[in-house]
Amino acid sequence: MLSPFTIKNKQLSFQRFPIAQVNRSLQAWDAADEFLINYLNEQELLTDNNKHLVIFNDSFGALSLSCCLQQTTSITDSYVSQQGLILNQQANQLNDYPINLLTSLDKLPEKADIILYKIPKSKALLIDQLIQIKIFSNNNRLNNTLFIAAARTKDIHSSTLKLFEKYLGDTSTSLAVKKARLVFCQFNSKQQVASSPVTTWLLENTTFNIANYANVFAREQLDIGARFFIEHLPTLAENSQVIDLGCGNGVIGLSLLAKQQAASKNSVQLTFIDESFMAVASAQLNIKNNLPQHQSQCQFSCNDCLTAIDDESADLILCNPPFHQQQAVTDHIAWQMFQDSYRVLKKGAELRIIGNRQLGYHVKLERLFKSTTLIASNKKFVIISAIK
Repeated sequence: MLSPFTIKNKQLSFQRFPIAQVNRSLQAWDAADEFLINYLNEQELLTDNNKHLVIFNDSFGALSLSCCLQQTTSITDSYVSQQGLILNQQANQLNDYPINLLTSLDKLPEKADIILYKIPKSKALLIDQLIQIKIFSNNNRLNNTLFIAAARTKDIHSSTLKLFEKYLGDTSTSLAVKKARLVFCQFNSKQQVASSPVTTWLLENTTFNIANYANVFAREQLDIGARFFIEHLPTLAENSQVIDLGCGNGVIGLSLLAKQQAASKNSVQLTFIDESFMAVASAQLNIKNNLPQHQSQCQFSCNDCLTAIDDESADLILCNPPFHQQQAVTDHIAWQMFQDSYRVLKKGAELRIIGNRQLGYHVKLERLFKSTTLIASNKKFVIISAIK
């Protein structure tokens, strides 16, 4: 029997991205991907090459590339997922079947015969995307569009199904296969929904209003780790080159700029970097709305950590490393961030991080930097300075 990830009897192979991950035991697809592709094949839904498939939240291209004989649009909020799809497309020699790549902030295409939807970890992103799909459906009269969602069984709760009912229409589920399940929705044109708003909240002890798109950590209030980190930001020399790595909504970089402004040191050049398109857009919006006079000092970039950033170009890197990638818990991203930071920092420059105490980041940092200092700690977090 052929693998579900097969095109013209050629079995496809997939890798996670980036390919140099420390944890190579994680695979680039899951049982929900397999179940979804098997269902499409069994129902012969991929035999008509004139169909347009719109695919949401494909991890590393397994869904999109399995459907690439059709006109395919892949939508994700993850720069890393996009790069993984491109990598796997090249590795499987499928460049002759171009896939339209969109971010979570782009306008949806005008046509969709089938929508394949991988349910994301973030409830806020799920709601935002369902609203966008519903608006798209109403505007384009797509009541006959086939909508199929998929996830691991443990990630589909009764509350999840109620959201599909609320925003799309009648909802049903399949039986579980390999601990995965499919969700089917029939669009109801009578349901009307408002546009998904950008969440805003007041940053404590400031006049700054913080804006957040859906897929941003701590989108409704300042998280306790960021609060502790903000209390221990350095004052920098003029013309310092600073990177807010894994910037999220940019609240750390924004706070640093405000501190430099208070110290009459306004020439810091600050680069905000994240792998989430929504995060980078949120950071850009927060600088524009709160410190518009400093916009010329700021750059914003979606990136895989510090890929393609010049060696020995930064005086300071600030970072709150994540310990998960999509559904997988892993520390390889933190390790990549530390390695990239060591390469990008000038000699004598600093990487300053915050992390949960139990993660033991000081051990990894000492392997690279040799010189580390505990800046501050509390019951939950440590702030560590590593000097190159």
